[in-house]
Amino acid sequence: MNAPAALHDDRLARVTLSRLTEPGDPRVSRLVPQLGAPRLLHLLLDDAEVSDLRTDAAARLLDVEPERELERAARLGIRFVVPGDAEWPARTADLARVANSQDRGGPPLGLWVRGPRRLDELGNSVAVVGSRSATTYGADVASEIAAVTARAGWGVVSGAAFGIDQAAHRGAAAVRGFTVAVLACGVDRAYPTAHAALLEHLATEGMVVSELPPGCSPTRLRFLSRNRVIAALTRGTVVVEAALRSGALSTANWASKISRPVLGVPGPVTSAQSQGVHGLLRTGAATLVTCGAEVLEELGAVGEHLAELPRGPERRRDRLSSRQQQVLEAVPVASPAGVESVARAAGIGLLEVSTLLAQLQALELVEQLPRGWRLAEGARA
Repeated sequence: MNAPAALHDDRLARVTLSRLTEPGDPRVSRLVPQLGAPRLLHLLLDDAEVSDLRTDAAARLLDVEPERELERAARLGIRFVVPGDAEWPARTADLARVANSQDRGGPPLGLWVRGPRRLDELGNSVAVVGSRSATTYGADVASEIAAVTARAGWGVVSGAAFGIDQAAHRGAAAVRGFTVAVLACGVDRAYPTAHAALLEHLATEGMVVSELPPGCSPTRLRFLSRNRVIAALTRGTVVVEAALRSGALSTANWASKISRPVLGVPGPVTSAQSQGVHGLLRTGAATLVTCGAEVLEELGAVGEHLAELPRGPERRRDRLSSRQQQVLEAVPVASPAGVESVARAAGIGLLEVSTLLAQLQALELVEQLPRGWRLAEGARA
């Protein structure tokens, strides 16, 4: 069988399997590499008991028509991308080498994609995730991180949920950046419904992605499966706000398992929305970041995005030598003092103090009056 025909058969088998099984089913992720998707499907259709899969899939088998499924999807502007396609994100293979979590794991069978952008454009991308009940502080930070990284040409990946996810998508979109929503339902569904306009924008300008075929509804287990895809598609994961039982911590856990950097934004120590992030930071599971520039520095190539170290405002006296500062500290603020008095207070010889006072006068830090020296107005603050 030639390569295009083999890929077509493999795609049809993966469409069917995606209907028969749940995303991240460890039995599927274990058997597909061993048997191949067409062979595994053939065994199921032949009523073979393959790792208990036949029993679980029986109720769905009769309703699956993969060719028609792909045709219906295409009419909605949806494509099913599988390994072997040019745009397949190769880094998702990292999921095959790590242990399952909460009975979910392995690379996706395929990814349903709606939108003009391609999965292989996510070479430089970052996941920005966090609490649904985000604070104003968290939403602002997430938006800034997304905007800065998107402006630098990075893709911003999140889950289109309320709170931090929404802020991340909007931050990237505000600078006309590339942003991707990974859903726990079909890409033709708006979930949450309040984000229908946002998801339509992403489907027009970026991408909406899911392991689940069109029409599928979200469930708790599907959110857990979705989190591993977000982690696997990106170079690293930023957790902006997350409570102790936040789903964002699941994404961070998957990123850590596949050796991707996890970055955490600290919040107030009294904030319940930041307790999960603080736990990551305290145990060393995440690196502290506070802005988009620091995210780029952590995830980019060495030396590519160097963030400036934050500094307080520079004052003129910061550039003084230690001897000049010693004399300046000895000069009175208001009542002038003679050079002898300044020398005694500074503990420096009279001749050197005279020279240093002249230097400080040239810098407009001290002034000489008939009765002696005092600080100039600009040095009194």
